[in-house]
Amino acid sequence: MSNEDLISADALAHPLALARALIRCPSVTPEDAGALDVLEAALSGLGFTCHRLPFGEPGTARVDNLYARRGEGAPNFCFAGHTDVVPTGERAAWTRDPFAAQVEDGVLYGRGASDMKGAIAAFVAALARFGEDGAGGGSISLLITGDEEGPAVNGTRKVLGWLATRGETLDVCLVGEPTNPDEVGEMVKIGRRGSLNGTLRVSGRQGHVAYPALADNPLPRLVALLDALIALELDEGTDHFQPSRLELTSVDVGNEATNVIPGAAAARFNVRFNDRHSGASLEHALRACLDAVGAPYELATEVSGEAFVTPPGRLSAIVAESVAAVTGMTPALSTTGGTSDARFIKDHCPVAEFGLIGRTMHRTDECVPVASLERLADIYLGVLERYFAAA
Repeated sequence: MSNEDLISADALAHPLALARALIRCPSVTPEDAGALDVLEAALSGLGFTCHRLPFGEPGTARVDNLYARRGEGAPNFCFAGHTDVVPTGERAAWTRDPFAAQVEDGVLYGRGASDMKGAIAAFVAALARFGEDGAGGGSISLLITGDEEGPAVNGTRKVLGWLATRGETLDVCLVGEPTNPDEVGEMVKIGRRGSLNGTLRVSGRQGHVAYPALADNPLPRLVALLDALIALELDEGTDHFQPSRLELTSVDVGNEATNVIPGAAAARFNVRFNDRHSGASLEHALRACLDAVGAPYELATEVSGEAFVTPPGRLSAIVAESVAAVTGMTPALSTTGGTSDARFIKDHCPVAEFGLIGRTMHRTDECVPVASLERLADIYLGVLERYFAAA
């Protein structure tokens, strides 16, 4: 890392410089592209002990992670997030270079500005203002992965396992995912729905459409099975979750001819499910629904995350109080949206999510107002002050 990549302690107290430095690293999963070097240099300058943790399951790309901690005592307050980003897609669709971190009219543009390099910079700005003695005898840590947007097998889950082998625990964790629809302060995530992907296959016998008696068309059976799945009402929602929902994502035959009955057909679907279900119980319900149709089928499922909720309590109250103090808003406590690495952290400590505005995440011209970065850093500082004042 060159001297020009280093950011002064004074500059770290405001998130823009670090956010721009991180965005300039094209860290598309699984590449790090120097992003964790930039972050490690910033945290080391603030008194953090940093551990670089590369992991690589067989058959997967090796991914770098960072765990940093300041202090040795309890409680240990953790900020968690990721420096990896999704691909840019068609570069010509961007009106600005996605990795130039341009600021125009008070708005920072670039891949990761919202999801979630901007929030990481706000973490660090809050820590720079909080000071090394702010936690008293407690600790502050950061768990930052490079494998959140990818398979998520060599990232947060592995770092949590490494912490367990060291006998190191997290007492609470705040994840900096972009939780707000339109304005910083609107929403805190206290849980997430589970996600089940299913592939439904029906076999038949290929033949000429003019001689259907000599073939066995799988499509009518697939349609009947899909009708049953679409009509299935899984639940009516719970106190913290909306109703579980099954959505078809693909129906495929791969038939390029107009006069051939296909020999097989398949469909894919996703279920975002609430805490009325586990992945196993949901699969059981789906199979019971399909069995009732009476048509032979094959079903393969994969659960990428179970539903979970951290009931409203001290952590969500502290975040809400800090939001109100900075913005005047009372944030909704929500479980909407996709999955995040909070699904791994919830097995280790209470977890909540709060970050930037999600409107442009994963889109071309991803961006965030610089004022929102500052506001988020102010809120994170308030969270730290309130948490350790009551510790």
